[in-house]
Amino acid sequence: MNDVKIGIIGGSGVYEIDGIKLLKKLKVRTPFGLPSDAIIIGELEGIKVAFLPRHGVGHKLTPTEVNSQANIYALKQIGVERVIAISACGSLKEEIKPRDFVVPDQLFDRTKSRPSTFFGKGIVVHVGFAEPYCPELRKILVETSKSLNIPVHDSGTYVCMEGPQFSTKAESKTYRSLGFSIIGMTNLPEAKLAREAELCFATVGLATDYDVWKEGEEVSVGKVIENLNILTSNVKKLIKNVVGRISNERKCICKDALKYAVLTSPKAINKKTKQRLKLLIKKYV
Repeated sequence: MNDVKIGIIGGSGVYEIDGIKLLKKLKVRTPFGLPSDAIIIGELEGIKVAFLPRHGVGHKLTPTEVNSQANIYALKQIGVERVIAISACGSLKEEIKPRDFVVPDQLFDRTKSRPSTFFGKGIVVHVGFAEPYCPELRKILVETSKSLNIPVHDSGTYVCMEGPQFSTKAESKTYRSLGFSIIGMTNLPEAKLAREAELCFATVGLATDYDVWKEGEEVSVGKVIENLNILTSNVKKLIKNVVGRISNERKCICKDALKYAVLTSPKAINKKTKQRLKLLIKKYV
């Protein structure tokens, strides 16, 4: 599977990719359990890609139930180097209209019940996360969206809440006052784990609503689904057109993220832990 370098994590409404030529379905086991579903390996525009539905086919998992450790590890395990994550989200800014794309450059963590690291239990790792999204991958996503005439916002802060309930008005107004751009439930711990796995990670935020801050336009499931239908069509176009623009060479900060991050002496890491995390640390330990 070494030639499958691009992984796509599909969010709400994105459970398949149009035009993909199915090659195989992989049921992958990881030291962190099973991923959300089988990974679909297919060919898109002559390029092999791996597709994983974040919530499972049929949308069976809540954001908190998604095993992000297993999902990211499984993609790393089959050779993926770049991950495009699709995320439905609410807009916290007037200028970000429902049905727009947002390619954020910053994250704010409001989750509280999710494992956010592969490490611990005998190995201490402090990975840099100042730029949570890969700048190279972000640029390609923005440029491709513009070339397809899809309304897209380059940059912004994604605040990730726990869910599964939507925000209160007090929360929504507070996030707006802090200057956040979009709100969702799924980009964390995905982005943190991807950085620990030295994978490039960027997200396409699909703005489905104005959250609950805008009077008379409060978020509802019905409104989300209506807008998702249009957004899903556009994001499938984006994916189909973006894969051919991604270079094989990586020059970003993501590819060597663990280089100076492992603080524990190799002699102090027990054999069981080394074996369990071999895929991630073998270059350095």
